[in-house]
Order: sequence, then structure tokens, then C-alpha cells
Amino acid sequence: MFEKILIANRGEIALRIIRACKELGIRTLAVYSEADVDSLHVQLADEAICIGAPPSSESYLKIERIMSAAEIGDVDGIHPGYGFLAENAHFAEVCESCKIKFIGPQASAMHAMGDKNSARACARKAGVAVTPGSDGIVETEADALKSAKKIGFPVMIKAVAGGGGRGMRASHNEASLLPMYHAAKTEAEKAFGNGDVYMEKLILNPHHIEFQIIADSHGKTVHLGERDCSIQRRNQKVIEECPSPLLTPGMRKKMGRAAVKLAESVGYENAGTMEFLVDDDGNYYFIEMNTRIQVEHTITEEVYGCDLVKEQIRIAAGERLSPHVADATPRSHAIQCRINAEDPEKNFQPSPGKIAFYYAPGGRGVRIDSHAYTGYVVPPYYDSMIAKLIVVAATRANAIDRMRRALDEYYITGIKTTVPFHSAIMRNAEFRSGTYDTGFVERVMISDQFELKPTSTRLHE
Repeated sequence: MFEKILIANRGEIALRIIRACKELGIRTLAVYSEADVDSLHVQLADEAICIGAPPSSESYLKIERIMSAAEIGDVDGIHPGYGFLAENAHFAEVCESCKIKFIGPQASAMHAMGDKNSARACARKAGVAVTPGSDGIVETEADALKSAKKIGFPVMIKAVAGGGGRGMRASHNEASLLPMYHAAKTEAEKAFGNGDVYMEKLILNPHHIEFQIIADSHGKTVHLGERDCSIQRRNQKVIEECPSPLLTPGMRKKMGRAAVKLAESVGYENAGTMEFLVDDDGNYYFIEMNTRIQVEHTITEEVYGCDLVKEQIRIAAGERLSPHVADATPRSHAIQCRINAEDPEKNFQPSPGKIAFYYAPGGRGVRIDSHAYTGYVVPPYYDSMIAKLIVVAATRANAIDRMRRALDEYYITGIKTTVPFHSAIMRNAEFRSGTYDTGFVERVMISDQFELKPTSTRLHE
């Protein structure tokens, strides 16, 4: 087992990894930018080293600075979390060359599956259906026009190194294609240091279903069910639940087998997620694999009774899958709301600044993963998520009711948050029925089917 692990990330996921390490008896080294000096992950790690200025391009994306910190800290493992360098195969190779274990998949699997275009090719080879798309990377404007005409509008332009909704743009006609093409490339280059994009057919208002994969280095690969991530805004997930209210037992079995088959075909190890789009006729299409831990891994943990971050660390240390993970079965229903520092009443405008008062909900079946606290200053340089609110209950209806109650207890002042937005969704009849798709948020908000209200008139004033 590892003696000391460097966490190459920030915010709630860095704190999540630190907690897992502490339970495993592993010392931790946090790295941080100048903007994160007061962040909880810096305070709770055993050691911490500043690696640069606030912009991620000058800190969390600087491989050489992270590796210098690893050398100074004398670590034997690096956990990348999600985002930043988590799906950067070169980073994994640098770790390997420095004799430091990268806690994630091997670089070869990241090359095969972390690149969205390559992953589609692997899926085709494994016999897993994919959405119609371009033949490789779309390198020029002429290639973009040619591919779009071949596929047929509408199309989705996607970053090969993308994640979190970044580097994605939809085009519904030829007039919008080139502006969207350049916008996707520019955003991808800024977010991932890789501006390559590919193109695929846009399936209007599908269901977004993903399967959690976990595999050890001893030939054991399993899936831990699915998560429904269809509640999205601008291609970014807002609410996730496990299991999906859409899937039948037969669909779950068929899609789960396809996910495991694809992972095994590339010799995948550690945690990863196979993402699919499902249309109204029950047809499913593989779209990409996230070769890392997911933001929404929490709900799988609650439903299947496991700790995926600990399992990642154990697998990286050469251990076999824990028996309770290899043979896990679902036992409940879980929902996660991503709490962002944004103002829903002003088109979700970012709301950085100092949190004047912070009180997190509690009680049975409520989990909070957050690095926020009273007095914490939310920096403007990074993703706006400040917390994940997770509830688990015996049934979906009970989970929704529990989430409504928990949201009503969540008090954050000094900044605007998406708490009222989530509360409104929990009251919405379409969401409660489980019939929603990826067009839900835009459809409901445009039609004003619900009104955003503070969850309390006492502490939100």
C-alpha cells in the first residue's frame, strides 16, 4: 500500500481523496494555487505545497510543477481526481517515468479511451453501437462542412479531450456550423490544452445514461449499475440519480454487458465510466468513456455500499477488487444535486465571493461533499461547483422527498447558489414522474413551468 499520495486537484474532490487516504492510513500532500490557500483540502492534508498563480494554466495544469512538488514531498502515488490532468495520458506517462504510481488507468487505456474519437473506434471494433459521426478528427473548416453534410444536421461538435460539458457545441444548420466549430476548438484548447474536435449526429433530447466500471489488474472487470445524468444545462450535468428511472431490467443487463465488454477489450484497469445516449425507442449508443472517477460517483457508492476512491487506491497498489465491490448489488435509490455558486435568476451568472453564512443539511440518508464553509471565499478562476448534496432512500419517491427536505435546510448566504433551482426541480411533476430527458431544463425553464423561490425566507434574505 502507498505511504504518501499527492492529490493533483482542488475543491471537494481533493477533500474526498484526503478522507479516503486517512481511512487507509496513507499520508497526503495537497498542491494548491495562490487562490486556494484557505481551501479545506490545504488545511486537512498532512502537507501542502503552493504550485502557482490562480489560473489553472499556471497551477493545476502545470505538470512540471506538480512533479516538482511530488519530488519534494517524496510521494509514491498521485491521484488526479477529475478534471484538470485526470484524463491526460502524458501526465500518467510522466508519473510512470518518475517511478510514481498514477492512481487511475494505464496510459495505453487512456490513449485508447480518453480520446473521444479513439474511444468511438474501439467501441465499433468491440461491436458496441455508436452515434454516426466524422471519420476521425475534424481538422479544417472544409472538413467540418464535409462531415456535417455527410452526417446530416443537427450535429454536435465535441472536444476529443473534453469533459464536464466543455468543448461541446451544437449546430443545427450550415450557417451556425463554422462559428460553433471554432467556439468548440477554442474552449477545448483553453480547458484541456488540446483543441482537436470531432463531430457526431445530434440526437435530440435523448436520455444520458452512464455505467460505472471498476477493474483490477488481475483480470476482474465489473459494472456497478447505471446513473441517469439527463438533467443537464448547456451539456453540463445538474442532477444525477441511481438507478435510472428509464431502464428496464433487460436494458440494464444488455447495456451493462456492453460496457464491461468495451472496457475488457482495451485492458482497462481502475475506475471509469461508459457513457451512452438512449433514444425514446430504447436504442442506445456509446458516446465516450471518462477514464477517471466521476463527479457523480457518490450515488453509486450509496446505492452499492462501496467506496470507489478507496477502491481506486487499492487497485493502483496491485490489490484485487474487494469482494463486497466485485459482488455488489443495488440496495436503494440515490440522487445528487450539484450546488453551484451561480445565480439562477440571472441566467446562472457565476457568483464568486465570500460566503457569509454556511449551514449544511443533515439527518438520515443525507451526505454532503463540499469544501465550502462560513467565511470561505469562492474564487472566480475555476468551476463554480461548491458542493454536492446526496440523498439515499429506499425508493425513488422517498429520495425525492428527502432531497426536498435537505435543500430546504441548506443555508448559504453572501453569494447566490443553485439551491432554489434544485428545489424547484424536485417539485416538478415531469421530474417526479421520471419521464424527463436531456431537454428537460431548457424546456421547463423556457415555458416557466416553475418559479425559482428561496428555500427559506429566514436565512436567505
